[in-house]
Amino acid sequence: MLYYLLTYLDKKFGIPGFGVFKYVTFRAGAAAITALVIAFWLGPKIIRMLRKHQIGEAAKLEAPKTHLSKAGTPTMGGLIVLAALVIPALLWTDLKNGYILLILFVTIVLGAVGFLDDYLKVVKKKPKGLIGRYKIVGQVFVGLVVGGVIYFHPEWIDSTLVVLKSKTTVPFFKHLEFDLGIFYIPIVVFIITATSNAVNLTDGLDGLAIGTVGIVALTLAIIAYVSGHAEWSKYLTIPFLRGNGELAIYCAALAGAALGFLWFNSYPAQVFMGDTGSLALGGVIGAMCVLIKKELLLPTLGGVFLMETLSVIIQRTYFKYTKKKFGEGRRVFKMAPIHHHFELLGWPEPKIVTRFYIIAILFMILSLATFKVR
Repeated sequence: MLYYLLTYLDKKFGIPGFGVFKYVTFRAGAAAITALVIAFWLGPKIIRMLRKHQIGEAAKLEAPKTHLSKAGTPTMGGLIVLAALVIPALLWTDLKNGYILLILFVTIVLGAVGFLDDYLKVVKKKPKGLIGRYKIVGQVFVGLVVGGVIYFHPEWIDSTLVVLKSKTTVPFFKHLEFDLGIFYIPIVVFIITATSNAVNLTDGLDGLAIGTVGIVALTLAIIAYVSGHAEWSKYLTIPFLRGNGELAIYCAALAGAALGFLWFNSYPAQVFMGDTGSLALGGVIGAMCVLIKKELLLPTLGGVFLMETLSVIIQRTYFKYTKKKFGEGRRVFKMAPIHHHFELLGWPEPKIVTRFYIIAILFMILSLATFKVR
């Protein structure tokens, strides 16, 4: 909205300095700062409201015993993140851009699914919240919409996407693309569903999920900017997607929102994100990789999320296998997801989070290196 107003004033009156508002880099910086300010301003208000209505986290029996002290901490703090993300996006992006409309759709719908889950758990006191299959239905629906629009109506999003609609680029290789045809749609569904759930699994320690999301968002902002820049994309020999630059603004807003929420969510947390934030932010990361045509980069880019998810899969698979074979279930890790394994090894929570941040930054560097090392 501000983007339209300020560019109109620039064209109409030629106000000195207003020309900067048409640049993606300036608007990305403005979106990040706006998101940070909104998070700082809105955070204490929402936390007070959650405390007033006694909307607190229930004790997690499946977590280490040290987490029992966290019971009662306000949850549904994802409202802070989503507000700090969506408002700057509405202010600073081009709302006629198909990429922006799709990513807003993903954010709002998955945020609503997560909110409903938290509401049923915390307010209605239903321990399991929203039944798992209903969560999956929401994630699959979002994936079908995103995949269907890209495959059947790519011109609605961006004319340069028409040729690439069902293709995905391969990291470390120049000019190598896989065309998945109609199977691209179920792949998109899988990516969005898997990433949404992976971030949800990672959200188990103070600041872990949101800090990692911020690192990934910053990486995606760089990739989206390069993909939407004709000269840079040509230099790096990656597909040029004309409208992708607007996604850099959205990712910058996400990074700012993550940083702002981390202020309240760092150890010891004043508020938890809940499914309201984790399901939405995970879906956003997955959808972002789809929209910038870097689907195969996701395992590297979201390495921490993949590590957390694989630890759960390995733990459950091995437990079921040994129970069937020996009559007693055995475990690979002391507890899954893997961050709980390190807790039970005696690592302090802040140390685990910091080390996971370091791993996420290393994955970030590796992801960016794939554009040059090919």
